[in-house]
Amino acid sequence: MTPSLSLQARRELTRQYKQAFPAMGIYALRCEAAGLLRVGSSRHLDGIFNRLRFELMRGAHRDRTLQSAWNTHGAEAFRFEVVDRVKERDDPAFDYDAELATLLALWEAELPSPAAEGGARQGGGV
Repeated sequence: MTPSLSLQARRELTRQYKQAFPAMGIYALRCEAAGLLRVGSSRHLDGIFNRLRFELMRGAHRDRTLQSAWNTHGAEAFRFEVVDRVKERDDPAFDYDAELATLLALWEAELPSPAAEGGARQGGGV
């Protein structure tokens, strides 16, 4: 049995969590069975993966092609990947959104397009 943390220890852990730099970057969502690739950027990678899974499981994703592939092939056919991360900068004025947009454009050009094999590819926020 694990001992309970003191109130002060819990507050300190909460403070550290809130001040931690979020995992932000470029992600890919693939369905090999359907030949789909969706590339996007997010300021919170863990959150976008949770959101995508939730929307797809509920049948509520706005990308009908992606939703149809999920319904047909199931969750096992999908792969969520982080393809690049943005590092924390010392400059408080650093524009993380511009960095994400630049990285997204680079990765959209870099990743092989399943469209050549009969699938579809879409960039931007999935």
